[in-house]
Amino acid sequence: MVLEKLGSALKDSLSKIARSMFVDEKLIDELVRDIQRALLQADVNVKLVFELSKKIKQRALEETPPKGISQREHIIKVVYEELVKFLGEEKAEIKIDKTKKPFKIMMMGLFGVGKSTTIGKIAKYYSKRGFKVAAVGLDVHRPAAPEQLKQVCEKIGVTFFINKKEKNALKVYKEFEREFSKFDLLIIDTAGRDALSKDLIEEITSLNHYIKPNENLLVISADIGQAAQDQAQKFHESCGVTGVIVTKMDGTAKAGGALTACAVTDAKIKFVGVGEKVDDLEEFNPKGFVGRMLGMGDIEALLEKAKEVMTEESAEELGQKFLKGEFNFLDLYEQLQAMSKMGSLSKIVELIPGLGNLNIPKEMLQGQEHKLKKWKHIMQSCTKEELEDPEILSRSRIDRIAKGAGASVSEVRDLLKQYRAAKKMVKLMKGAEGQDPNKLMQKFKKKMPKGFKMF
Repeated sequence: MVLEKLGSALKDSLSKIARSMFVDEKLIDELVRDIQRALLQADVNVKLVFELSKKIKQRALEETPPKGISQREHIIKVVYEELVKFLGEEKAEIKIDKTKKPFKIMMMGLFGVGKSTTIGKIAKYYSKRGFKVAAVGLDVHRPAAPEQLKQVCEKIGVTFFINKKEKNALKVYKEFEREFSKFDLLIIDTAGRDALSKDLIEEITSLNHYIKPNENLLVISADIGQAAQDQAQKFHESCGVTGVIVTKMDGTAKAGGALTACAVTDAKIKFVGVGEKVDDLEEFNPKGFVGRMLGMGDIEALLEKAKEVMTEESAEELGQKFLKGEFNFLDLYEQLQAMSKMGSLSKIVELIPGLGNLNIPKEMLQGQEHKLKKWKHIMQSCTKEELEDPEILSRSRIDRIAKGAGASVSEVRDLLKQYRAAKKMVKLMKGAEGQDPNKLMQKFKKKMPKGFKMF
């Protein structure tokens, strides 16, 4: 998970409030200290931390909870709202107008921040949303840069324009300029440097003046921590940065510094890179991001991922089948395929409201992920008849399927057990509206076979 340590620390702090019998100033002081400690460990600027904690304490002590909300719930809401404001409050979207071709995004940043990889991610992101995308390489100083851009674009099937011999960036752009109107989106790669130098700024300023990009995006690596603020501010003043992309958000404790540093400048964060794969790019939504950290989920991001892998029509059709209890292995296989495209199981779990607070061990989720892959292999070994009606699976059929899938007989039976359990659950859910969810879950567990596990 992105900022896992910070998220765990914040969840632990809020759980003290949720478990407490009484909420007094002493408890709020303890909460504020815990939040300060968690943010400072995530490399957030000290001044910003104390400003935030002061606001949280003031609201927690002075505000009267609205009718129907307990004081504990209100304090948790205050922490959530103040953290969202802290990270920029509203999502800073890039709205591409297809009528004005091409929409131009100019990318800039220092060496080693993952700029080329990010160009590939952005190109893939918008290609999946129906935009015709191309990239142009204007990094003429680093010999490997044009070839790197070529490889990135070829991998995802995106058109690219490069000239390995020309050493004038503006001439390269003008060489292909007539071609650009064929595309909805043009992503422009520019040169990087080891540090923010005068010649780098002059070149980008010159390109910016001629190209007139719709968006100037600065790529910053999360592991530089609080130094991001100075970098973002200087690029913004020199080149008119309209947004920031923070890369390497997975696996770094310093990401908190990079996020909050950018949030206080005029250059809002537009995207975050959350992994090494080409699909590991997300629009930065402060509300969803904080919700995920606090275990409240991010339903908007979950729906966005779902839209990418399944059409509305097929989702509705599958939903109807599930409600009627008519789904089979073919439907289950389709669901597993869609889930695998959405990302790892641990990433999906943190998006679902409520599941983030269950603290499901990583090892358990990884075990489930392995199991899901094994089930896909098993279903690929089934005949069409068996997929359409899993209840015909006899012992001899199970033996044959197990051999074909490289699985054990018990693994095939486990899949069949889960399939039947899902059908029972659907049947139980019919007419369950208004019932106590805890009682419903107890009822469900009683009906499940011995040894059945949700996780």
